[in-house]
Amino acid sequence: MQTKRIPYTFNRDGYYYFSRRVPHDLVTHYAAPRVVQSLRTKHATVARTRSLMLASKLEEHWSHMRLAYADLPGKHLLRQGLSKVALDVPQASTQTSMSLHDALQTYLTMKGATKRKTFHAAAQRACGYLVDACGLKHLHEYTRRDALTFRDSLIARGLAGSSITRVFNSFSSVFNFANSEHALDLRNPFVGVYHDRKAGVLKRNPIPVSDIKKVQALCRSKDDDARWLVALISDTGMRLSEAAGLLVSDLCLDAEVPSITIKANMYRRLKTTGSERVVPLVGASLWAAHRVVENADNGDGPAFPRYNKHGETSANSASAALNKWLKAYVPDRCTMHSFRHSMRDRLRAVNCPTEMIDQIGGWAHETVGQGYGQGYPIEQLSIFMGKACADG
Repeated sequence: MQTKRIPYTFNRDGYYYFSRRVPHDLVTHYAAPRVVQSLRTKHATVARTRSLMLASKLEEHWSHMRLAYADLPGKHLLRQGLSKVALDVPQASTQTSMSLHDALQTYLTMKGATKRKTFHAAAQRACGYLVDACGLKHLHEYTRRDALTFRDSLIARGLAGSSITRVFNSFSSVFNFANSEHALDLRNPFVGVYHDRKAGVLKRNPIPVSDIKKVQALCRSKDDDARWLVALISDTGMRLSEAAGLLVSDLCLDAEVPSITIKANMYRRLKTTGSERVVPLVGASLWAAHRVVENADNGDGPAFPRYNKHGETSANSASAALNKWLKAYVPDRCTMHSFRHSMRDRLRAVNCPTEMIDQIGGWAHETVGQGYGQGYPIEQLSIFMGKACADG
């Protein structure tokens, strides 16, 4: 019998079994169209944890498989000479260079073993773009002229300056890791290539307080899980991925100062180690937190199940849906992330200390000294949050 509350499982004679359909693009590599495995437990909580872990491992394995077969830019060249999925790390030797394909394999297999599929996709995409622009070569064959051609090709694709920076950083990580791991002693010709990092980058505007109040009123009126997520972000300044990947247990509503604990979990990581923090719940965010807890089926499960269906937070899905809804009620160039910009302005407006603002938003410290100690107590944070979000 298929279970609904525990993803990818069915129950037989009291025991839970993991069951996951093989993706269509990989089914030819399997003897059966579905992966089934006993979880060896009758306990729902244990079954859920094991099921999500197995699902995550499978996604990681399928990501490796797609490395050889996925239709990415230049991928047809990267696949030349491959007859099967290569998951083994090339053995270290006295070689003086290696192919881009082998460098990418080394990077993804060793450094990407515990990373999510977005990490793999970024490296694959960057190398694919390079192959499209300059061809598939050994690392020592790439020159400064290739680096400049690569930059010009990315500009021609219409990529914004910030996107070009990410592509260069991804490829340089592959190059530098292979160079170090195999002691190739090569110079990276892609370092220091100039491009306008601000070209095509649109500045996100903060949402005016009056519009924030209107959006919050709409959230209370519609009163569904998507609007709870919007409201939760509106008076906390959290990143969308942080909020969408929360667990119900992260919401502490019975304390003297209601709060939300932002920390990494099985569904999503945090952007930086400094992003881990505790934020007081006030105004619309406190209302949203109560609605989440009141409607939760599982006190240990995700606060927003619709964005955590496959063992991983679908922040992109949440962003697309919520930005589409929000667009009608906020000024141009305002998005869900604009609430974060607005929160900083709202805290400034009530003379909140800069160091406290950074603590609330999980922003990086500007000095080493700011990282010393445990920071401001939550009672003080709550005072300034309450002022900033008055009538929220």
